[in-house]
Amino acid sequence: MKPLHSIDALMLDRRRWLKWGGASVAGAFGAGTLSALLQNPAQAQANTYRALVCVFLYGGNDGQNMVVPTDTTRYNQYAGVRQALALPKSSLVTLTGTDLGLHPAMASLAPICTAQKIAPVVNVGPLFGPLTKAEYRALPDTDQRIPDNLFSHSDQQIEWESSSARSLERTGWGGRATDAMATVNPVISVGGNGHFGLSALGTPLVLPGPGGTFGVDNLSGTGASTVARKAALEAMYQSANLGSSNLMLGAYAQQQRTAFDMSARLGAIVKVEPSTTSPTAIDTAFAPLIDANGNITSHLGEQLYQVAKLVEGRATVQGDKQLFFAQQGGFDTHNEQIAADSLTGSHTRLLQELADAMACFYNAMAAIGLSNNVTLFTQSDFGRTFAPNSSSGTDHAWGNHHLVMGGAVNGGTVYGTYPDLVLGGPSDVGQESWELQGRWLPSTSVDQYAATLLRWFGASDPQLATILPNLANFSVKNLGFLA
Repeated sequence: MKPLHSIDALMLDRRRWLKWGGASVAGAFGAGTLSALLQNPAQAQANTYRALVCVFLYGGNDGQNMVVPTDTTRYNQYAGVRQALALPKSSLVTLTGTDLGLHPAMASLAPICTAQKIAPVVNVGPLFGPLTKAEYRALPDTDQRIPDNLFSHSDQQIEWESSSARSLERTGWGGRATDAMATVNPVISVGGNGHFGLSALGTPLVLPGPGGTFGVDNLSGTGASTVARKAALEAMYQSANLGSSNLMLGAYAQQQRTAFDMSARLGAIVKVEPSTTSPTAIDTAFAPLIDANGNITSHLGEQLYQVAKLVEGRATVQGDKQLFFAQQGGFDTHNEQIAADSLTGSHTRLLQELADAMACFYNAMAAIGLSNNVTLFTQSDFGRTFAPNSSSGTDHAWGNHHLVMGGAVNGGTVYGTYPDLVLGGPSDVGQESWELQGRWLPSTSVDQYAATLLRWFGASDPQLATILPNLANFSVKNLGFLA
């Protein structure tokens, strides 16, 4: 019998910025609109450009209430088990062409669902290889086919972000992709220093939100002492590992050189905030989240606004393959997932923030003519129990449902195999009466999910084998949700 671990939520630092100090090199560029800061953005290889945007939902999103069956048989199963947590069938946002619907708080995505440019990928989770319930029950925890420390926030976050069944995996699948594909930039994170962007000898480039400074403290001025100090630091980092075989020294020096280069290239773009007097196309797309003072009213909205600017400025950012990381926290809904009814409460608020930011981002990509070139996808620690707990919430589980959005998405169908919705059934890893909670054994692996995204991104079969070593264990390597 497998233990169901009970651990506290990992408290993540939402803003572990790559912080160089209060001053910014943006001042050297002067004031102006975003378009004035970009280097011929229309000529940035729009036909070959690809961007992937990972939105990680920290805490373990309840995918059971994000993606809900609408056919009579399965909806009745859902409502019978979910009880007070069950969403009214009439309230669900139709995923056109499927027998699934989204939580009503995600109504802002309805036009994208109708256009079939958002697709559900169901019952996904970390796996070493295909695994049956009988094998899961019989194998020891130490067997490589059993992912490490299931139901643990910190371990499952690493396994999702690294596409591995091992919680000690040092690199993220985003970071390995930038290495294998030799992209110009590392993973660009607007959501902190997540594991997703770690590579063998590098870290993600972590940027602040709109209006934030990105530069070296006190080195943006033109005074003689400032110029001399900057020149001395540049010389030191340029020569730090010359003649040395110390890989760590070399990697550190390279990170500093990259930071100098990045701050010179990106500082002005990063600093641009929404304009209420002369709004850009991106500002207009994000208008539902911008208040009268030009402030973006949601944390995820800020992050995706920043990504939208960087995509528009792709020529300045450089490279025709760019990987971005954003995140939203608060999904560990053990208590008060709902309030007065299933249409209110913390999960409703979280999903509305997610959907509103996603919708604004999609509209921004359409406005700048790049919706077919940019794909956004979700990840999360794990799913949550199908059966609610006694505190109007849900507990840690395994397989989960996710969303992929973009102009290249083949919507109108469901990808993966939806669980059978029977407590103790083939999809539920529980067997004894006390453990029949609906913790779904994944039918699709993170490797298959990531491989489908990366193949569209431009990764070759040899590169995929390097980025996702466990992909070879699965017969289906492309789920088909991207054109």
